[in-house]
Amino acid sequence: MAKKLGLLALAVLLGATACGGASGPEKPAAGMGTQPPVTEAGKGGTLTILSNQDFEHLDPARNWTMPQMDFGLRYLYRSLVTFKSEPGAASLEVVPDLATTTGEMADGGKTWTFTLKDGLKYEDGSPIKAADVKYNLERSFAPELPGGPNYHKLVLKDADAYKGPYKSGELASIETPDDKTIVFRLKRAVAEFPYYATLPSFSPVPKAKDTKEQYDNRVFSSGPYKIESYTRGKEMILVRNENWDPASDPARKALPDRIVVKQGLRQSVIDDRLIADQGEDQTAITYADVNGESFAKILNNPKVKARFHNEIRGCTDVLAMNTQKAPFDNAKFRFALQYAIDKEAYQTVKGGPAAGEIATAFLPPSLSGGVAQDTLKVPATGDVEKAKQLIAESGVSTPVKVKLHTSTGAKNEATALQESLKRVGVEVEINTYDPAVYYDTIGDTAKFDGMASYGWCQDYPSGSSFIPMMFDGRTITEKGNNGNVSLFKDQETMDKIDEIYAMTDLKAADQAWVQLDAALMQKAPMIPLTWERKPLLAGSKVAGAFGHLIWSGQFDYAALGVKQ
Repeated sequence: MAKKLGLLALAVLLGATACGGASGPEKPAAGMGTQPPVTEAGKGGTLTILSNQDFEHLDPARNWTMPQMDFGLRYLYRSLVTFKSEPGAASLEVVPDLATTTGEMADGGKTWTFTLKDGLKYEDGSPIKAADVKYNLERSFAPELPGGPNYHKLVLKDADAYKGPYKSGELASIETPDDKTIVFRLKRAVAEFPYYATLPSFSPVPKAKDTKEQYDNRVFSSGPYKIESYTRGKEMILVRNENWDPASDPARKALPDRIVVKQGLRQSVIDDRLIADQGEDQTAITYADVNGESFAKILNNPKVKARFHNEIRGCTDVLAMNTQKAPFDNAKFRFALQYAIDKEAYQTVKGGPAAGEIATAFLPPSLSGGVAQDTLKVPATGDVEKAKQLIAESGVSTPVKVKLHTSTGAKNEATALQESLKRVGVEVEINTYDPAVYYDTIGDTAKFDGMASYGWCQDYPSGSSFIPMMFDGRTITEKGNNGNVSLFKDQETMDKIDEIYAMTDLKAADQAWVQLDAALMQKAPMIPLTWERKPLLAGSKVAGAFGHLIWSGQFDYAALGVKQ
């Protein structure tokens, strides 16, 4: 955040009582750019989402990748609080969702209480209860359901040995004294807890509807839409949830009558269809990024360019390395690779500057005061001689063979990395996976070896949603390992994370995250590659399209409609 507040000021600012939340930045972060004007639409019609992939997880206990969180939270379920559905800096503001406020703080930030609104219902008309939010949070601890957000897991009291409701029963540090009240008791003060409560983990799942691993296939809706049909990898159709009350939900406009997600299409085909803008494609959008090869066809055609959105995401594209296995357990060798990578070539393959800016730190500029950090001063094309020198000093003999895991959609980027590393005697074997299983694959510590294409996006506008998630060794799990896929466990780093967590001056804490970022660039558990943009295209009859800063520049599904 560009504007920082102390703990007490933050608590008081956003509510009549001691309510927590966040203030947006005073100015857009460097490089955000502008978007096409947002146009309005009335209710009705069908919005089509064209996708090159299936959803990995829609279960709110497991949903922790963009844009799946955007889709799930805006269409299928509601959280205790959420982010505003507005373009620009306003989108960073936390507002009540299921709850009446953004949270009531007590005990210096160690206790947070939320009260549910009146009359909230599921798709079958049954009432939404505080116990259902508690139950979903408990499900998120279950080893059977790996992969979801872990912020709450790190701060709830007596949660270290908890294994979810199937094995451990209830978690005592989440209390529901009545059907409308939920209380969280934390082991340390967390001024940012309302940010946590925006995540899918804080959505309700009634125990009677829990189908464990199968819940991904049929979410029980608390949002404005419900699933009519879902054929994995092919098509999902959403229709209105008639028991959703718009009066209780100012964040979601719910304009279309139906939403059809067509999956398994080639991205190049999606791009061409949206560029041509014929028939039902006029009321369609792309789910995934436009291919870099399509940029010229878009940017050189004013009518198509007017429908092109390319917001800075608040994300960093990285090359992750398994720091627990050779040769990446050698810190000097990892550091050498900071100089080996030709980031300019990588950027070019992704689509050039329109696809993203070359990253020189882990934190995107939006989380470092709007200013790009660059402590190593490595040339954008790399420094081959310096890399070779450092590799020699590391004692790793070249040529050395390593594996690089990536999704099928990122094969070209992986090839650019392969060519970079070949220059310094690192021979790379590329292994590709379907996007629907990729993160589960590299998140399985028994399967991940070598390197992986990865990236991290802010869950909320603070360095605490970035650095600890990626580099705290205590967050590593055997399966569903998210964030710290490099399996980096460094005591000095963990001690510093704890020190920053204890700060009540959020301005000082934000600066400390920037300083820790610089220290991690020296330890090189990952290599930052680009600060990404989100290139998206909409049909000419799609209205309400804008890239939301929290959803990593993805279209805010809460605002989308079609022109009648």
